[in-house]
Amino acid sequence: MIVSDAVAEDSITEGGLVRPLFRLAWPIVAIQLLQVTYNIADTLWLGRFSADAVGALSLAFPLVFLVLSVAGGFTTAGSILVAQYTGADSEGSAGAIAGQTITFVGGLAVALGIVGFLLTADMLALLPSSAGTAARIVPLAADYMRIFFLGVPALFGFFVFSALMRGYGDTKTPMRVMVVSVALNVVLDPILIFGVGPIPRLGIEGAAYATVAARGVASVLGLYILFVARAGPAVEFSHLVPDLGSIAEIVRIGAPSSLEQSTSALAMITLTAMVVTFTPPVVAAYGLGNRLVSLIFLPAMGLGRATNTMVGQNLGARQADRAERAVYLAAGAGVVVLFLAAVVAALVPEPIVAVFMATGTEDAARTIEFGSEYLRIRSVEFVFIAVLQVLLGAYRGAGNTKTALVFSVLALWVGRVPTVYYLAFVAGFAETGIWIGMALGNVVGAIGAGLWFLRGTWKRAVIDEVPESPGEPGPTGEG
Repeated sequence: MIVSDAVAEDSITEGGLVRPLFRLAWPIVAIQLLQVTYNIADTLWLGRFSADAVGALSLAFPLVFLVLSVAGGFTTAGSILVAQYTGADSEGSAGAIAGQTITFVGGLAVALGIVGFLLTADMLALLPSSAGTAARIVPLAADYMRIFFLGVPALFGFFVFSALMRGYGDTKTPMRVMVVSVALNVVLDPILIFGVGPIPRLGIEGAAYATVAARGVASVLGLYILFVARAGPAVEFSHLVPDLGSIAEIVRIGAPSSLEQSTSALAMITLTAMVVTFTPPVVAAYGLGNRLVSLIFLPAMGLGRATNTMVGQNLGARQADRAERAVYLAAGAGVVVLFLAAVVAALVPEPIVAVFMATGTEDAARTIEFGSEYLRIRSVEFVFIAVLQVLLGAYRGAGNTKTALVFSVLALWVGRVPTVYYLAFVAGFAETGIWIGMALGNVVGAIGAGLWFLRGTWKRAVIDEVPESPGEPGPTGEG
């Protein structure tokens, strides 16, 4: 088996575990950092434009994520199947399933973009906003969302490319593509937000245009690499012709992941609906704090997705014990890294938050105050984030997407949403109750996922045994 960036004695399925795990993980962390850079760049420039624009991103993001999550889960299925077929030395089946993933997710993205654009006002109307938020922030959120939804099809090309390459074992190539895309976004953001020369001052709409354009370039580059440069799974243009058997397999494995991401988005919307009943500085602090915590997620996310590939390929190669050792290694590394991050966030949150609010207004000062408290409280959960993300990656890599769904729901809909509601509105903790409730979700999820992992029932591949000779049973195991 040929695995990108691996050597014979130290590959994903052979030799030591440390080097292949971190060879996979660090580019994924870099990719996620670059993904967050889109949001950070928007927040940084919009924070200099107005606090209301930052608050508008807080409202828009969970609604946008809800629509994107419906298709996003199926990219996970493509990654899982490509990983297991690659581990089983079935390059033809990996390429075929990659093509079917591109076709199915691409069509779904077009449909979701249209639906999101048409329903933007209706989605925002579901949020019970305060008078100030409804007048100042909601219209800005609508402007951002409509432009973003029109660009959804351009976004998903890169999402699919990155997932397929990750399953194949190549995480460096998507990282390089992201570098180009983020650089373009960083250049376009201030130009379109504030206007330069003949380019008008577009405000929050400029941030949306910049993000869509930059991600569209990443999608074009990704598809070029797959089909023209011939890197990654051996996908052919003929593999794009819809095959109902393969699509059914993608749907079977991807539907729980899609539901997992959708329930996560619904939880975010529910939480946002609670938050928008507070004043604009609280809304802005909530959005800013979430973006900062998303940076903390990066090492955990990288290790979780690397675990996904390690488990998938090793189970495909029928090496369950090696897959389990990779999970323990990744979880241990994540705990160490996120503990250090927690110490920093707990001790010096205010300078970190203040970087993103430079307007000098009273609202900005209040946002910094609330955001600092939020970051300090959420530092308690950082170690649990690492454990939960690695274990979810292990379950997904094994194809146990239903198990991953259960523990994601546990973290959000048992550990977080009802706790936020109780502490903020019943117990009278107000905005502090929101911060505390947000921190408890991953603690509950990590404990539950860890206890289930110890049972060992997750260590089974979802693909059938595949023959060595090409042209035998296809990607779903059927002739």
